[in-house]
Amino acid sequence: MRTSRVLLCFTVVVSACISECKYHPNWSSIDSRPLPAWYDEAKVGVFMHWGVFSVPSFGETAWLWAFWQRDHVKPYVDYMTKNYRPGFTYADFAPEFKAEFFNPDEWAEILEASGAKYFVITTKHHEGFTLWPSKVSFNWNAMQVGPKRDLIGELATAIRKKTSLHFGLYHSLFAWFDPLYVTDKSNNFKTQLYPPAKAWPELYELVNNYKPEILWSDGDAGPDWYWNSTQFLAWLYNESPVKDYVVTNDRWGNNGIMCHHGGYYTCADRYNPGKLQNHKWENAMTLDRVAWGYRRTVKLSDLMAMEELIYQIASTVSCGGNILVNVGPTAWGTIVPIFEQKLRQMGEWLKVNGEAIYSTKPWSHQNDTVTKHVWYTSKKTGNGTAVYAIVLKWPTTNILTLGAPIPTSGTVVTMLGYAGSFGFKGIGQQGITIRIPVIPFYEMPCQWGWVFKLEGLKNAASKVGF
Repeated sequence: MRTSRVLLCFTVVVSACISECKYHPNWSSIDSRPLPAWYDEAKVGVFMHWGVFSVPSFGETAWLWAFWQRDHVKPYVDYMTKNYRPGFTYADFAPEFKAEFFNPDEWAEILEASGAKYFVITTKHHEGFTLWPSKVSFNWNAMQVGPKRDLIGELATAIRKKTSLHFGLYHSLFAWFDPLYVTDKSNNFKTQLYPPAKAWPELYELVNNYKPEILWSDGDAGPDWYWNSTQFLAWLYNESPVKDYVVTNDRWGNNGIMCHHGGYYTCADRYNPGKLQNHKWENAMTLDRVAWGYRRTVKLSDLMAMEELIYQIASTVSCGGNILVNVGPTAWGTIVPIFEQKLRQMGEWLKVNGEAIYSTKPWSHQNDTVTKHVWYTSKKTGNGTAVYAIVLKWPTTNILTLGAPIPTSGTVVTMLGYAGSFGFKGIGQQGITIRIPVIPFYEMPCQWGWVFKLEGLKNAASKVGF
């Protein structure tokens, strides 16, 4: 009876909206919704994967349960056999997910210092454990076991009070071992027991209770018609409390939806195509190359160096994307120092060079035509359009040659974070050579990724916008 009532309510809400609402429950209508401008302007976000999987924190942490008991992957089976008693279940990890040192104000300060403009936190991964007291999670949630706290509510309050970041929520549509989902899957999704009993109520709770500005859907397990994705999105865009500003991604079904329908495209984990895209996209990537969640065995060599992170930021934004930088908190509720350091270093770089990242548009060129390791962005200013050359490798001589820009007599060349302008010379009909003076190391504006601002170019016009 409970499932029937939820399904009835969902159907009534959608049906009442069909004739009078702007967006209808089909992909053609859903895809016609303009992307809220704030998201494209933000460019940089921070992602966090946190849950019961943070307790074992082994291997590809968030997938340990599936690799251990569904797929029987040997390293995971061996790890569990060697370190835990016979009969130990995944649920036995939950009481150890205590988050006893979790301080949302401290997290908020680190996030603000990172230079990110938005934040996304896992509310429920594929294990099914919710970080908020969901009414349909029984006792498999952070209020009933483990922390005994509404972790999502506390984070929402701290971030909105302490920072200027947009607050986003990740939600896995499915749960590996939920009996209702397992039944639907075994029936080739011809039955629909799980969505009205679990997925839909969870999504409504998250939207109505925490009012996220991003809803990051995941769990490409089941076709979009099984999840009733377009019906939910029609409600989200027409009637929800976040309808005017919420942003969603493309993970709403495994039948060709991802990278084709929804809000912005994610296409794949760690997606960075390296060339200009004709639709807004996001590079969701990890500082730990191995895992999304915290790993106790992580090595320094497993972590992305700052030079690599700056490359990811520059190449992603140059090609029209946003970047979502993931770190994994610990089961006791802290962000380990090496992740904190990298987030703060990212913020230091953005403090100097954010002008070339935030609110920019792709230029006519993404890479330079002569010098490698140069990525371009552009932005309209009071003096026309500025072009930013993000140079990832410092020149070995005092000359920087760029083949893409076409200078004029009114061109001005500066470097973000450094006082004064630079001399230059045009190269025939196309190209520019910039003369770099001897700069003491203590006057260099940053350690990685130096940005030359070019104003007054003949070919300054931006390529595309979203």
